Amino acid sequence: MVTKVRGSFDELHGTGYLDAEDPGNSHFQLTIKATSIDTRNADRDAHLRSNDFFSMDEYPEITFASTNVEPLSETSYRVTGDLTLKGVTKPITFDLEHTGNVIDPWGNARIGFEGSTSVNRKDRGVSWNLALEAGGVLVSENVTLEFEISAVRIPRVAFAA
Repeated sequence: MVTKVRGSFDELHGTGYLDAEDPGNSHFQLTIKATSIDTRNADRDAHLRSNDFFSMDEYPEITFASTNVEPLSETSYRVTGDLTLKGVTKPITFDLEHTGNVIDPWGNARIGFEGSTSVNRKDRGVSWNLALEAGGVLVSENVTLEFEISAVRIPRVAFAA
């Protein structure tokens, strides 16, 4: 390995509920279209979409569902949940830092969070690699997942029968 390869997923959808008074009641779900991977290299992206990596024809989505949200401070939370990648579901834990609240130009209440964690890709069924002539391998076993979240508040609607 010589350098980090950065990429992002451009198609995703998430929902959640943040209970500021009791964060343990909070929950989040995220669905990522695996085909939306973008590393700014078309050949590499095509390889990532293949059976060597994400097997996107068979597993078109990557999902996350939180199982626990624990406050660490007034501005940070520890989130635990199930990450499903390539049909393998395993728990992950990561810290999220609250980065602020704002009313955006369209009048929406918006909240931001940032965080990251590292996962072993082989634990999730992604094991392809290539030995390098000078020694070592092309792809690291550990992958860093970085989160930059901007969520819009949707008011609850009460119904009466």
